[in-house]
Amino acid sequence: MKLTRVTSSEQIEAVAALAQEIWNQHFVPIIGQEQVDYMLEKFQSAPAIAGQISGGNMYYLIEVEGQAAGYFALAPVPEQKDELQLSKIYVRDDYRGCGLGSDSLEFVEALCGQMGIRELWLTVNRNNSATIEFYRRRGFTIESEVVQEIGGGFVMDDFRMTRTIPKSRQRPRCES
Repeated sequence: MKLTRVTSSEQIEAVAALAQEIWNQHFVPIIGQEQVDYMLEKFQSAPAIAGQISGGNMYYLIEVEGQAAGYFALAPVPEQKDELQLSKIYVRDDYRGCGLGSDSLEFVEALCGQMGIRELWLTVNRNNSATIEFYRRRGFTIESEVVQEIGGGFVMDDFRMTRTIPKSRQRPRCES
């Protein structure tokens, strides 16, 4: 597995193409085609991804033997310097079960340690039971329910899940 930070327009286009494929495979049965189409355009189109990156989000492309297999994104929480949001992690259907999600989370945890992050959190659709179990097995717990209007008459009906970064991964804080 190779992780590459997304910076170029070609990489952004590759992530947007992955989003189209993965979201249409995975989320249509959970939230329906109309909401998938809306969310892809609003949040996972090339212009939306470029805007998120310019706003400080960090996207990473997951590759296996030169093939794009998935992606994830991290969103700093400006008002909470010791928190980081795993805003998305998606793996193509034909690569699920190969450990890419787990390996990506290990990378994220190590990155959190380098950044002095104490808590990693995410939101996941409450009906996405397999993904919820994936995160539970990796130490995340459900903290709360989150219902958020996203426009177009749609809502995201999610759980907020959190994971404390082990002290061994956190760098020491220096007081001045």
